[in-house]
Amino acid sequence: MKFAYRLSTSVLALTMMAGAAFAQDIEIKNADWWQNAGKQFDGVTLRGVTESTPASNYIADVLAPKFEDLTGIDVQIETTSWDQMYDKAIKDMEAKTGIYDMVYIEQDIIYAYLSRNFLVDITKSLKDHADLKAPEYSEENLTSFADNFHGTNGDLYGMPMEAFIKVYLYRTDLFNDPDVQAAFKEKTGKELKPAKTHEDYAEIAKFFTDYGKEKGMDLWGTTAQAHTGHPASWYEYFESVAPTFGVYNWGINVDKNYAATVENGGTMNSPEAKKALKWWLSMRDIAPPESVQSTWTEVATTFAAGRAAQGLVYGENAAWIATDEEKSKVVGDVGVALPPLEPGVMEDAESGKGYIGYYDGGAFGLPVTSKNQDAALLFLQFLALPEVQEDWAAAGSRITLTSTYDTPKVQEIDKKLGGYYSMLRDDGKLFQGAPPYPFHRQVIEATTPIFYQILTGNVGVDDGLDQMAAKTEEELKSLGYRK
Repeated sequence: MKFAYRLSTSVLALTMMAGAAFAQDIEIKNADWWQNAGKQFDGVTLRGVTESTPASNYIADVLAPKFEDLTGIDVQIETTSWDQMYDKAIKDMEAKTGIYDMVYIEQDIIYAYLSRNFLVDITKSLKDHADLKAPEYSEENLTSFADNFHGTNGDLYGMPMEAFIKVYLYRTDLFNDPDVQAAFKEKTGKELKPAKTHEDYAEIAKFFTDYGKEKGMDLWGTTAQAHTGHPASWYEYFESVAPTFGVYNWGINVDKNYAATVENGGTMNSPEAKKALKWWLSMRDIAPPESVQSTWTEVATTFAAGRAAQGLVYGENAAWIATDEEKSKVVGDVGVALPPLEPGVMEDAESGKGYIGYYDGGAFGLPVTSKNQDAALLFLQFLALPEVQEDWAAAGSRITLTSTYDTPKVQEIDKKLGGYYSMLRDDGKLFQGAPPYPFHRQVIEATTPIFYQILTGNVGVDDGLDQMAAKTEEELKSLGYRK
């Protein structure tokens, strides 16, 4: 999950185009059907609120104008920071004011919304209103990421609009440089290549940090999303680092009465968890100095500035880092690999027992409080049409339909990204979103103060994780989960 503004840009320099004009270039199949469907909603204005992300900005600048041109239905999309978006959406749904017809739902918050019956069942609504079912819309064409937005009845409660994995990026210009390779071989006795294990990753990170110092370069060996007062650091550890050490679902064991402590059957303070956090902190200590104030945004800009040889970076940023010469100094020099892993983790992921990293993204949900639910159903289907996906995927490093992988632009850009889209298609199943906890925010708010103390050195790793595990169980007991 991400609570802050994330850098918005486009691999195709869409910001240089007029959104409305570009929208005219999208050819919609069965345009007559859409025009006729929109006639019954003459004068309707749909309002949505979303986080300012590349995918969301594409909706606001390109797809909303195209939908209005096609149907006559006005669509106003408000893009803002995550915390403002969440605050506006949740207050609207709680107060039942019906201000918004679409709200952005990040993958991990959907379970809290479903537990409070905030969202319309999209699958059922389209069955009940067959006249509103668009000819080209197919729920079956959605990627497996849509599973995150299914209710217990198997129906869809959010239309996926962005989906990406957090990947291991590395500088190919450095890794492939003969002089650098020779220096690494002389120092370590090994060939320089993307790390498969944490030991290898740490060795590469230390080498490049030292190499940067020796050569007087503005270069460090790794990135670190390690802000000492922002939940981005908590997420980096629990969703991106801990799983690579075999600690899944935040270390909370649902089958053991939502246990977090090792004593009660959890793994939040397990030896593996403590090893993971110590490793990550050791990487932070040889990362660029801004790392202690870095969220997801700063990690991306740090890598794009050429200040790190490798790092874990959200995939939505991979495209612009690799291709946008106006914002990135490493265009053409970006490689993509799977995260480094401990023994057994890949086997866990392949069997479904675990996962190797974070699969993030979001959807547009339809609040039950919306006063324009039928018109909103049309817009949600429009977002899932195959013909709007190709440029959208290029603009935001996101894919939500299986058919999009085979489109020409995506295949072309995939080569420039070192195979990022291929990895998303072929290895996405090895990654996982946040666990389906309706108590997501409560656990984070209860444990982040302790986590920040660990980051600042006021509390040791072992003691700190012991405290966090105990605090988690205390919070879950107060919420009624632990009996």
